[in-house]
Amino acid sequence: MSEPFIKLTNISKSFAGVKALQNVNLTINKGEVRCLAGENGCGKSTLIKTISGVYKSDGGVIEINGKQYKNFSPIDAIKEGIQVIYQDFSIFPNLTVAENIAMNLQLTNNKKLVNWKKIYEIADQAVKKIGINIDLTAKVETLSVADKQLVAISRALLQDAKLIIMDEPTTALTQKEVNSLFKIMRDLKKQGISILFVSHKLEEVYEICETITILRNGKNVKDGDVKEINQTNLVEYMTGRKIEDELFTPESIGKTPLLRTENLTKKGAFTNISLDLYPGEVLGITGLLGSGRTELAKALFGILPADSGAIYLEQEQVKLKSVHDAIKHRIGYVPEDRLTEGLFLQQSIGKNMVVSVIDKLLNRSKLVNQEKMKAEMDKWIKDLTIKTPSAELPVSALSGGNQQRVVLAKWLATNPRLLILNGPTVGVDIGSKADIHNIVRKLASQGVGVIIISDDISEVIHNCNRILVMKKGEIVNEFRNTAISERELGHQLSS
Repeated sequence: MSEPFIKLTNISKSFAGVKALQNVNLTINKGEVRCLAGENGCGKSTLIKTISGVYKSDGGVIEINGKQYKNFSPIDAIKEGIQVIYQDFSIFPNLTVAENIAMNLQLTNNKKLVNWKKIYEIADQAVKKIGINIDLTAKVETLSVADKQLVAISRALLQDAKLIIMDEPTTALTQKEVNSLFKIMRDLKKQGISILFVSHKLEEVYEICETITILRNGKNVKDGDVKEINQTNLVEYMTGRKIEDELFTPESIGKTPLLRTENLTKKGAFTNISLDLYPGEVLGITGLLGSGRTELAKALFGILPADSGAIYLEQEQVKLKSVHDAIKHRIGYVPEDRLTEGLFLQQSIGKNMVVSVIDKLLNRSKLVNQEKMKAEMDKWIKDLTIKTPSAELPVSALSGGNQQRVVLAKWLATNPRLLILNGPTVGVDIGSKADIHNIVRKLASQGVGVIIISDDISEVIHNCNRILVMKKGEIVNEFRNTAISERELGHQLSS
């Protein structure tokens, strides 16, 4: 019989009268990989912060190895071996790998003088624990996302971790890096270390997790073995609604190409890209990181202009040397990283939505027509069902899914004829993902040409009627979504 490491009973937590958690129960056994699932806003983050002692619960009991806590602090969590690896990893980019790994241990041992030899010995032992080879002298800011994650895991194990909480650990990883992470997780499990795995990627949940706890609106809705819950039911438990995952079929495709490129080339990025896109189509472009897919998207939006080749919009050759050129030709672009490239995080939701069309909202005195601007904001909040009590709130206050809708609104407000979506649902919960896909399909039905760039194989197959595969900066294959399976497309990417 499995032995519990941590047991939470009837945990409740409210913020300004809003109930984030209501009598939530969670048990994680020793050496168990459990998934914590639910849409954004369901209470996952609040529960994680309660487990790590950051939040003090309003009610309920936390029990670890048979010891009960009513006032559970971060120090208690660390002493009990609870470590959280957040999406940003909480590491210091300007310090070396060794310093990041060993510094916490030195501080907790009250070391006042730095023994550099000891720091590197400690770090070396830590990376060997998970069987990785990494340059301990390298600055963390120079590392790949996958290696940054390994640094965070190594540091957690130094603190004698008994439970590691991984919050969306695979968001920015390639499939190869995901496979490596899962191997490490399985090795940790064999050592008796428990893992709480938080992910929106359902295929990963089924691959790595044994058990699952599902929250909705701050309450438990399901708890049990992963294998006993099929994907359709899992989605329904998380969202409270049935979500159909049918293949996209265009309602009507225009006869003249909306976009055509001939031998488009950018040195060091992509070579001889020739493609076409018709009105009403959703064209998928997929490939591993480094395939040139993002660079191609940036070239089509004028961020990274091509060195040679030609671009035609509705049979007219155009020059896209800047973002201004792209906007002038009614091209919209939703970038891969909405936080650094797509949003002004400290500005309001409303201002983020209208920034691309501010010229159209000026009165005769060249001042912003406040009434017109408010009407524009209200329209997109309603049309894209952005969950917010006010357009005046900072966009940083929104969930990932709602932030992505704001970025979409910013470009839809420009009335684009071509919309390029780069990783449109990265870090977005399952319900928001389905809503964004429905928005894309609706745009296509209105004659907009859409390009989706993604390495999410399921997303590409279900939402793109044609799919281009890129490798080493070139298009190497083209498929209809009705003529290839997810397994076959995955093989195309990895072979």
